[in-house]
Amino acid sequence: MLRLGVGLIGILLPLVLPVGNWLFAELRGQSTAGWWPDSMSGSYYTSTRNLFVGGLCALGVFLICYRFDRRDDRWSSAAGLFALGVALCPTSPDDPSAFQATIGVLHLVFAALLLSLLALFCLYSFRNPRSVQPRWVDRAYLAAGVVILALLVLAALAGLTGVGKGWPVRPLYLCEWFCTWAFGAAWIGAALELAHTSGQFTRRAALPRQSAAPAS
Repeated sequence: MLRLGVGLIGILLPLVLPVGNWLFAELRGQSTAGWWPDSMSGSYYTSTRNLFVGGLCALGVFLICYRFDRRDDRWSSAAGLFALGVALCPTSPDDPSAFQATIGVLHLVFAALLLSLLALFCLYSFRNPRSVQPRWVDRAYLAAGVVILALLVLAALAGLTGVGKGWPVRPLYLCEWFCTWAFGAAWIGAALELAHTSGQFTRRAALPRQSAAPAS
């Protein structure tokens, strides 16, 4: 269930943030201009700040509580702490003070470490060579991990260059959006795969043992 929770947060959060800003503006009778933030982290300075912080805190708790094996436990605990760091250290505002700029750097570091670890789950943990895993599933996890790392690099470039400032949806947000969708889909897939495998083991354990054939 924790895998499913992590995946759902990754799928829903990029959509909930801009839609929430639009809904809040409509309900308050305010202008909907700027309802789509420049980045997901920029939601901290919009009406959906609590949704952004709450979603990341929930993600952090899910990851810290996730248990599978020793390696995955360490990775997930570290990723959970990084998710909490992203939530509690907001990105820099437009005109930051020295303190806000320092916190903004920490935000970027925590975000990069979080996404890198989530990519490692796709590249290594979910691709288990000891399991009877169809080849297309293995390739899907591999693709998700590569996409996360590639979009992480593109997001960094988009943030540094400021490309697409006049776009309705900034390239930085698009990179973050599809990056979170990639890890969200991978974690949901891993949750379904684990549930299917566990169900098979449960059914096998429940089967009655065949009695020995009667002696002739």
